[in-house]
Amino acid sequence: MTVWEYIIGALIIVCALIVIAVVLLQEGRQANLGAISGAAENFMDKGRARTLDAFLSKWTKVLAILFFVLVLLGMIVTKFLGA
Repeated sequence: MTVWEYIIGALIIVCALIVIAVVLLQEGRQANLGAISGAAENFMDKGRARTLDAFLSKWTKVLAILFFVLVLLGMIVTKFLGA
């Protein structure tokens, strides 16, 4: 294995662990189903862009894309630079 394969492999593992942590920190979508407060819920949704859940949701998407890019890059490096 080349040095690039080790580096990309380590980055994939770190990225995967961060994705797992970010997903586990998010609040489930089922959490609000028991509440019967439709009007108050709509009022609170206006500020959702600034909440922790929105922040984690955005970073989940970014990290997932980064993960797949790293995997594809690892495949390319293995194909052309691998022994």
